[in-house]
Amino acid sequence: MINKKYPKWILAGAVVLTLNACGDGNSGNPQERSERTKMMIANAKLARDPHSYAQPNEVRVKHLNWVASVDFSAKVITATATYDLEHITEKNEVIFDMKGLQIDGVKVDGVPAKFTVGAEKEFIGAPLIVEITPTAKQVSISYRTPQGAEALLWVDGESPFLFTQSQAILGRTWLPCQDSPGLRITYDAQVTVPKNLMALMSAENPIKKNDTGVYSFKMDQPIPSYLMALAVGDVEFRSLGDRTGVYAIPSLIDAAAYEFEDMQKMLVAAEKLYGPYVWGRYDVLVLPPAFPFGGMENPKLTFATPTIIAGDKSLVSLIAHELAHSWSGNLVTNSTWDDFWINEGFTVYFEERIMEEVFGREYSEMLAQLSRQELDATISEISAVNEKDTWLKLSLENRNPDDAMTDIAYNKGYFFLRLCEETIGREKWDIFLKKYFTEHAFQVMDTEKFLAYLKSNLAAEKIEEKVNINEWVYAPGIPANIPKVQSDKMEKIKSVAEEFVSLKIIVGAIKWNDWSYQEKVYFITSIKDVSAAQMKALDRAFNITSTKNNEVLFAWLELAIRKNYSTAYDELESFLVEVGRRKFVAPLYEALVETNQKDLAVKIYTKARPSYHSVTIETIDKMLD
Repeated sequence: MINKKYPKWILAGAVVLTLNACGDGNSGNPQERSERTKMMIANAKLARDPHSYAQPNEVRVKHLNWVASVDFSAKVITATATYDLEHITEKNEVIFDMKGLQIDGVKVDGVPAKFTVGAEKEFIGAPLIVEITPTAKQVSISYRTPQGAEALLWVDGESPFLFTQSQAILGRTWLPCQDSPGLRITYDAQVTVPKNLMALMSAENPIKKNDTGVYSFKMDQPIPSYLMALAVGDVEFRSLGDRTGVYAIPSLIDAAAYEFEDMQKMLVAAEKLYGPYVWGRYDVLVLPPAFPFGGMENPKLTFATPTIIAGDKSLVSLIAHELAHSWSGNLVTNSTWDDFWINEGFTVYFEERIMEEVFGREYSEMLAQLSRQELDATISEISAVNEKDTWLKLSLENRNPDDAMTDIAYNKGYFFLRLCEETIGREKWDIFLKKYFTEHAFQVMDTEKFLAYLKSNLAAEKIEEKVNINEWVYAPGIPANIPKVQSDKMEKIKSVAEEFVSLKIIVGAIKWNDWSYQEKVYFITSIKDVSAAQMKALDRAFNITSTKNNEVLFAWLELAIRKNYSTAYDELESFLVEVGRRKFVAPLYEALVETNQKDLAVKIYTKARPSYHSVTIETIDKMLD
């Protein structure tokens, strides 16, 4: 997931199995290998997850059959979730996570069964406890989602849209489930929607609407609940290669297809680095602008924000990031949310390697320079609140795991892995990572098991003492041996910014139109001491307030707030009302508050809030309360 949430609003065991790249063993036919893999995963002991009531080391689910109907007029999903059970011990109950769901009935092996909904706790929701026998094979739960279910966003309009966002623990708000990243299931589904709309899931998907409004889905590879996803809307499909394609609303499909036409190249580049892509197809669905993140790596179907459609393919590193999750996160998954960097640090590293492979080293180093700049800012902000949250290994018990989703997991994790590469050499590091993904396919990984694996496999390289692992993982801040980014272009931009701020050069000396978006963002974020008059001169020369690149626009709007450049305020309001991506909107509201413009922030938010997803709402509500 691309999030890199600004952190001011935070609250103050892998199982080693040897599998091939598809996670299905090395002998026998594919179906037999798949069944053996599922059995090995089902019997693996899982870590205790403080954010789940489920007890998967006693009784766990292994397959879901989901039959659902989507009602846009009532904004409700009515469904029956039927789970196949795996008995680890002779327990007389199975526990599911849920939050706000209306349970209409429960059956065990087709017979009505007793169930209890426990007391609800903040963030976590309530346990759904179902009485079973030690030989029970299935549990069926009939239920309805509530108004305002946190995972769901119902987008009104002439052409309505629905999408889910399950990470980190919101899956339980639209599906009773054992909602822990360490537990994987396969699933099939049948979803009924209005006939003028198409349904899509994190599974094998249709490529055109049918006449019935009933869509069937299958996901044969086991995935954790946070990767369960559903979207319903008036969308079209466009093929981008033999294994890649894009879905978008009709008015956006041409622009999306152009923007993402290099996806197939990215997929080939990723496979060249770390082994076969095992999920079949890699498609992208462009969601409405209210989507709270840049992207979400739902298997087979990445959800993406339309804010990355710039018209010049300049923001496609987000697609590389979500594609990389097909290995780091989807294939090898963090055991609990304390180990979130296992998902995201690896993915940022892999993203940079894909971008280097497709677009060159200078391009990827410019991205790395922005990551370093973001990391420095995040470390500064978090350290003032809770220094331990700058560790890679987190401690999130009794806290919302959404607190983990800061630049620390992403960028500190990336630089740690980059340091490992630079310490032992890229060739040896790539061999190690390819082996890591292959040997742990479809499994969970925690920090301690990864570090043990790292030290064991690279003992001859003396990786532990050369890298100073503990300082990176279990200590605050940025270690002194952080890798240096080598970007000649960014160094030149830094010099231009310094000269402009100090009035040594005028606007006419700035080659803005020759710069990449990375250079433009780096320039804007490097001129914090600029005057409003200088901003006006820049805007008059380059029309920055009207840019179509949302990364550049966001950086410019934040600077405009802090410098009281009111000319940009109409665009600021439009941006905050139209876009719900938390990475953008939260810092802009924060800037308004910090510059004594809270009344303006509240005025805009009152207008924008109804269209935001709950993930964004929770952050902004806390800020403006």
